[in-house]
Amino acid sequence: MVKEIKKLVIEAAYKAKHGHIPSALSIVEIIVAIDKVLGDDDKIVLSKGHGCLAYYSYLACKGLISKGEVKNFGKKGSKLGGHPDRNKLKEIYASTGSLGHGLPIALGASLARKIKQKPGVFYCIVGDGECNEGSIWESLQIAVNNNLNNLVCVIDNNNSQIRSLPTSNLHQKLKAFGLEVIEVDGHNIDELTEALNQKGDKPLAIVANTIKGKGIKEMEDNMFAWHHRAPTDEEYKSFIEELI
Repeated sequence: MVKEIKKLVIEAAYKAKHGHIPSALSIVEIIVAIDKVLGDDDKIVLSKGHGCLAYYSYLACKGLISKGEVKNFGKKGSKLGGHPDRNKLKEIYASTGSLGHGLPIALGASLARKIKQKPGVFYCIVGDGECNEGSIWESLQIAVNNNLNNLVCVIDNNNSQIRSLPTSNLHQKLKAFGLEVIEVDGHNIDELTEALNQKGDKPLAIVANTIKGKGIKEMEDNMFAWHHRAPTDEEYKSFIEELI
């Protein structure tokens, strides 16, 4: 599924002539691992909404939307825009894009479930740069104070902030806030799955160390040039071959 999702990400961005490819590629294994533990009452919230091509492609690979719909990404009349919109697709739990908003939404929903004594875990994927937002830490503080063990925050730690305000010592900071913290290789599905299954009495934070553009060597080595760039015809063919 990982390769299939990544190929669909590349194809959709190529056809649309835009899209955050590296940001999507860094979270593919995270999404696939969450899928392995996802229950009927559980929800995924993609707080780093610009990585949406990975989530759209995942939905297509699960048969929840068509691959043709993903390939129509970003075009007039498409339900799939540059950020997830819950009003256009029922499979999207929360509209996200403005960084720092997805986790507060997941927090409120998980708190409501706990108050109502209803089942369901909320898996919220946030970016490392997004962790510079105060709303992230406010949400985590509230989650710990309310013992929301039905909230899992997975941080896509792909070093996207190294040129501005680097996000450092995430493990220690999260631990200091009182969360259960596990650090893993964010491209190792077995490690991710094991960590996701470690839910206890506290909210769980998983620091997933990833590579922006994972799977495409040119993007891995030059992630900033590719942050919001579509491949040319030659690049597209080369990238697809690299993923086969």
